[in-house]
Amino acid sequence: MWFGDEYWLVRFAFQRGLALLYLLAFLVAAYQFRPLAGEDGLLPIEWYVDGVSFRERPSLFYLVPTDRAIGIAAWSGVALSAMVVLAVPYWLPEGYATPASMLLWAVLWVLYLSFANAGQTFYGYGWESMLCETGFLAIFLGAGSAAPPFVVLLLLQWVLFRNMFGAGLIKLRGDDCWRDLTCMDYHYETQPIPNPLSWYAHHLPDRFHRIETFGNHVVELLIPFLYFAPQPLSALAGAATIGFQGWLMLTGNFAWLNALTIVLAIPTFSDGALAAVLPIAAPATASTPLYLEVLAVIVAVLVVGLSVRPARNMLSETQLMNTAFDPLHLVNTYGAFGSVTRDRYEVVVEGTTDEEITADTEWRPYRFEGKPTDPGRRPPQVAPSHLRLDWQLWFAAMSPTPRRHPWFFRLLGKLLEADEDTLALLADDPFDGERPTHVRAVRYRYRYTTPEERDETGRWWSRERVGTYVGPVSIEELRIREPQLR
Repeated sequence: MWFGDEYWLVRFAFQRGLALLYLLAFLVAAYQFRPLAGEDGLLPIEWYVDGVSFRERPSLFYLVPTDRAIGIAAWSGVALSAMVVLAVPYWLPEGYATPASMLLWAVLWVLYLSFANAGQTFYGYGWESMLCETGFLAIFLGAGSAAPPFVVLLLLQWVLFRNMFGAGLIKLRGDDCWRDLTCMDYHYETQPIPNPLSWYAHHLPDRFHRIETFGNHVVELLIPFLYFAPQPLSALAGAATIGFQGWLMLTGNFAWLNALTIVLAIPTFSDGALAAVLPIAAPATASTPLYLEVLAVIVAVLVVGLSVRPARNMLSETQLMNTAFDPLHLVNTYGAFGSVTRDRYEVVVEGTTDEEITADTEWRPYRFEGKPTDPGRRPPQVAPSHLRLDWQLWFAAMSPTPRRHPWFFRLLGKLLEADEDTLALLADDPFDGERPTHVRAVRYRYRYTTPEERDETGRWWSRERVGTYVGPVSIEELRIREPQLR
């Protein structure tokens, strides 16, 4: 069971899953990158170009920092991802399949690396680095009837191990509630973007929350060591990981983090294990091309060398999570929810068409797709898509003022200008494309309603105002306060 020619089906399934996630990621970039980090974005791309060197954060957009280049790259990524989803390299004559596959995966990696490195705060998530790292390794899996290099499958398991084990360690080190098994009392309510089942998960019995927190430690701290065990232990560990990630997908919106982790778990299986659950059988395979075997060994040596710092970090008492240790995101360190917030804060952005602000001014809220602005609105299902602005609003709301988030003032300016690209990132514009005269931002503390409260009011949330995030401001006043908005 340890030979590469028994992993053809594993490779095929892994490639289809990863290509689907690439497709989704490029679609998100096509619709969101320009208003967030394009030429006139909330964090303009010139800030990236002026702030770092190409060597520090290489990207095609460093060389061509234009919206046109961004659009071409995003839609090219969509088209190429679709080709890989359809297994186009497998259609080619033997001898061409593997080179074509390597070229396609290499272009996808370069394109997405460009977005990840140029996206600034809006691309500062661990799953961006994980997609880059996984996409790089996918270049060397081959295609057609040739067997995949088994060493590359081991490297993919190494990514999965660092993802899961790093998350387990950061939890034990980061917050007492993980050690006393109470973190899940808060998690479903305070996670960045709850989904339709989060309210119900929050109200499960306390005993269930203790058991699931303990189970989290088992899956993240013990199970990962079995990824490298012989079959069927490796497949059982992969199945446990998939089940764990499936529960997280059912009860929260974490972009494509969970889906990517599930895809990374596929290499823990063998063809025999997958054939039992997939309606496809592996064909007779040929030996791995010599040049691919050589390249796979070179990549393995590179990864081993680059793994030293991430491994030291993972075992360190001062462990960092979701950090890239090289500009190409080849080997990174991961982790999630090292600490869990006990209270949920939200920033509600409102506007008015009144020329003068008085106590009687009517303020109308802007509604974001993933934010619980309206207490009566059921939390939406958005994952595995990624609402990048909504995620950053969750981080911003943790602070009583937006001074650490310069993009927020630019957001207010865009709303005052009724900028179409920015408004497209929202779920609802209360002014139907017209310009408000003033906007403001109010900070609230949100909590889930109890079952009794929801039966009585129909609301999913209860909230109380805790402060003013940004007071009423016009576009002229905002430009004076924030010169970069001019």
